[in-house]
Amino acid sequence: MHIIPGSGGSFYCGNCLRDSKFVEGMRKSDHSVVKLPMYLPLFADEHDLESEIPVFYGAISMYLKQMFPIFRKAPRWIDNLLNSGPMLKLASSMAGSTNAKGLEEMTVSMLLGEEGEQKVELERMIDWIATNCNPDIIHLSNALLLGLAHRLKEKMNIPVICSLQDEDVWVDVMEPSYRDKVWNLMSTRGNDVAAFVSVSEFYAAEMKKKMNLPEEKLRTVHIGIYPEDYTYMSPGEKERNIGYVSRLNEENGLAVLVDAFIELKKNEGFQDVKLILTGGSTGDDRKFLKKIKRKLHTNRLSEFVEFHEEFESEGLKEYFKKVSVISVPVLNGEAFGIYLLESMASGIPVIQPSAGAFPEIIETSGGGKLFEPRNSGDLAKSLMELLSDPAEHERLSKAGREGVEKHFHIDDQVKKMIDIYEGVRKSPVS
Repeated sequence: MHIIPGSGGSFYCGNCLRDSKFVEGMRKSDHSVVKLPMYLPLFADEHDLESEIPVFYGAISMYLKQMFPIFRKAPRWIDNLLNSGPMLKLASSMAGSTNAKGLEEMTVSMLLGEEGEQKVELERMIDWIATNCNPDIIHLSNALLLGLAHRLKEKMNIPVICSLQDEDVWVDVMEPSYRDKVWNLMSTRGNDVAAFVSVSEFYAAEMKKKMNLPEEKLRTVHIGIYPEDYTYMSPGEKERNIGYVSRLNEENGLAVLVDAFIELKKNEGFQDVKLILTGGSTGDDRKFLKKIKRKLHTNRLSEFVEFHEEFESEGLKEYFKKVSVISVPVLNGEAFGIYLLESMASGIPVIQPSAGAFPEIIETSGGGKLFEPRNSGDLAKSLMELLSDPAEHERLSKAGREGVEKHFHIDDQVKKMIDIYEGVRKSPVS
């Protein structure tokens, strides 16, 4: 069983895609896997959810109970109403629904598990699992869910696994007192987990320090995709457009890319180049996006920028046909970034900051280049060099596709994950 927090489809959710692709890969390997959603549905059209499985810890209900204690005594029918599909879709677009600021107390409470304010919902989830499923392994999507681990292991008497990806993005924006408390709680609750699985070697090293993880519990399994799900197109077959595919927010470096695009457009020979953005946003991002649009308007570039609305499934594949190079200049780097694999599988080289796991991914795949983090001038230079060199563009395009096929095929990553599952199953649950 995979327990996965959803985004409701309001933005490009890398963690949702990562977990769903692993589930798909394991099912193709003849393993029975159940996805259990938390907070919100995984995707906008709920195409990836089994209809008989409820969404646990509904986002609106959990928020109201944390902020207004009177809701903790509300009858069950109110919970059912708040957790209905239309209400959860509304929550996915609410400001703050994906932002830790203001949700520090709830984060702490969730990590307290059976001692937190959500203990009734925890028992409801566990009772549902015990009644409807018989899993050999429970896999938590990230370490912010570690408050579930003790009761799950205790009630089900099976190992609990936990993935590691970008927890620091949530925790490190908190006030210092909360930040330290959350990292300490995650470290303590980690004692209930049989193994931690990081998405990159870089992030494994980071989380080993932040959570004081023992070496013997820590593994790395890269994210994977099915390359054949993506149509390879040579850069020579497309217009010289620059792409961005991730949540449209400040933290993911959209402002850096826009500044680089403005710089690029000042130079001769790039009159044809457009900037095409996709990935969606939440209410929290509206003010930032208005600022970005004003800057583009001031520089008379609005007509050269397109916002591609559809970023799931077929909509994303259509998007990849429009762009010939992609950059998501995440300000502080990232634990991985599944959009890199999707881009390279489609024949699109990536230009990323030399931060986080990006050097690891680009070196392994061979399908991109690095630039100095947060430096829009260096990014502009890298983009101009690539767009002016068709031979190099073609070389990186082919190398990226081949690199994904060789090193990041989901079938290979699934085998590594299953080996971890088999290993912890052979050990007694303690």
